Amino acid sequence: MRGAVLYAPGDIRVEERDDPTILAPTDAIIRLSATCVCGSDLWPYRGVEAVDGPAPMGREYVGIVEEVGSEVQHIKPGQFVVGSFWASDNTCEICQAGYQSSCVQRVLMGTIGTQAELARVPLADGTLVATPDIPPDDLIPSLLAASDVLGTGWFGAVAAEAGPGKTVAVVGDGAVGLLAVLAAKQLGAERIIAMSRHQPRQQLAVEYGATDIVEERGDQGVARIKELTGGLGAHSVVEAVGTTESMTQAIRSTRPGGHVGYVGVAHGVELSVEELFFSHVHLHGGPAPVRRFLPELIDLIWNRQIDPGKVFDLSLPLEQAAEGYRAMNERRAIKTLLTI
Repeated sequence: MRGAVLYAPGDIRVEERDDPTILAPTDAIIRLSATCVCGSDLWPYRGVEAVDGPAPMGREYVGIVEEVGSEVQHIKPGQFVVGSFWASDNTCEICQAGYQSSCVQRVLMGTIGTQAELARVPLADGTLVATPDIPPDDLIPSLLAASDVLGTGWFGAVAAEAGPGKTVAVVGDGAVGLLAVLAAKQLGAERIIAMSRHQPRQQLAVEYGATDIVEERGDQGVARIKELTGGLGAHSVVEAVGTTESMTQAIRSTRPGGHVGYVGVAHGVELSVEELFFSHVHLHGGPAPVRRFLPELIDLIWNRQIDPGKVFDLSLPLEQAAEGYRAMNERRAIKTLLTI
């Protein structure tokens, strides 16, 4: 099969990889209908995370089941499925509490690499959710978004306790941040403030439900949020970047007693515990338990109540994955969809 491999920072190649096989009786093999480049893939691409190349890339996936292991009971060949970027059994105590991304048997799909024609999915019964039927082509981008960025933005909004009567601010205008805006709207937030300096992203944020746009960053961004909220700060803030600056901005933009949902993959983040102590701000986040939300998200997409696929503003064939990485790295694209 063909698949994307990272050899060194900035060096993505699409080459022949071994076809996946059933390694455990709980595995499934799927033929991907589409995959994509994640903002988190840019960390190793930029050299911020060490690359032990050549490394297969990709952790988001949708497609048709081709084969299942002998112990797989609920997922069948021929089904169209969506899976989380963490494989999980969905039965352990941690999963049952709603934190499948910390499952005792979890497997990060990025270690398998789903920017490819085929993928092995461990713990298939717990990880994969089948759609009601084979979806029309125009729904595939939205279903693919559910595999990670939609579920991650949704978790950020849930962790921030977005809901009716709340003012929600979103720090970060990548795909996760934009879909956190969508999630806050779906969860009934009264006011949604998107922090963005980029006109196309601002426009999509407004389409998804943003009521206000704040272009300022850092202390100026915090001051603007306070100005919009009577000096108090937002009830709920979603942090979708993963830097010290973005986390500090999120915490300082939150009113005492408010909640920060942080879902940006943290890189070198350092916070003042003393400042946090006196802020009275709740922090909750981490790797999103996408599997918790998949049934609801698939239903919303299937019934065309939400359209998260709009975050894919560049579509390329798998063979052009390197250009997809470059476009996102240079902020010429929000998110790249790779067709198979």
